[in-house]
Amino acid sequence: MKNNLDHQLRLFLEIANSKSLSAAAETLSLTQSGLSRQLASLEEYIGQPVFLRHGRGVHLTEAGQKLLEAASSAYQLVDNTIIQLRNQHGVTDGSVHVATIHTLSYYFMAEVVAKFMAQRPNASVALLGRSSPGVVELVEAGRAEIGFVYDAAVASDDLNITPLFEEDMCLVVHENSKFASSGSVDLRVDMPPLIVFPAGYALRRMLHTRDFDAKVAAEVETVDAMLKLVSLTNGQCILPNLIPAKLLQEYQLIRIKIEQPMMRRRIVAITRRGRPLSAMTALMLDIARESASKADGRSYLL
Repeated sequence: MKNNLDHQLRLFLEIANSKSLSAAAETLSLTQSGLSRQLASLEEYIGQPVFLRHGRGVHLTEAGQKLLEAASSAYQLVDNTIIQLRNQHGVTDGSVHVATIHTLSYYFMAEVVAKFMAQRPNASVALLGRSSPGVVELVEAGRAEIGFVYDAAVASDDLNITPLFEEDMCLVVHENSKFASSGSVDLRVDMPPLIVFPAGYALRRMLHTRDFDAKVAAEVETVDAMLKLVSLTNGQCILPNLIPAKLLQEYQLIRIKIEQPMMRRRIVAITRRGRPLSAMTALMLDIARESASKADGRSYLL
């Protein structure tokens, strides 16, 4: 058992972070039954349960809480030391996990990742598209070394925030839409039903405020699905103005400036507080800053 203890403690930490055996198993690329056996073996060795199971997942017992406090700090020290040693010796291979809100993958992250890969050809990048809360959760839990998200979605003392750039929203419509010939639109006057992201997305929250409450025609979870549905139904949606015009043209869509209400958000990078950045994560952040200086206030017209 002692030979497997380190491995089982790592699994225990992932379950504690995920608060669910199924979610932890998916993250670890393990079967749920295999993960359950490892957990049972750990609990047998300790002599008492570390989790209580319930319908929505698991929560820590008193013993589990004590183990989490001891193991998380110990492994964080080990992980931080390994990062420092790798940085000191200029190690530039390995992998970096990057969490990003879906929209950024269409006009910002591709440039950032491409520049990173050009400078670190031996490294690998895992780009994880999520909703805003999902990005924050991945970085908080240590499953992504860096995340890119709207600043309004970040409310955590466990994260460092690096401001990058601001972006305005626009109304996206079919080229045959009654709004297509408009130079701009006031959504408070002309309030068309919108195809929107689900409630957990930051862009959705922008549409329901004290001054403006959007009419919802349909909900979708991806940008591609949103653009396709807008195209097929001659509908409307709201997306960042930096969304590439070439992408919109594929669906016979155009963007219209929103005069009112003002819809602007700041994009930030987030990393774990108290954990030194690896050389690769630091490089990713530097490249993002450089790209952001070009993206701020720019439309991707080509």
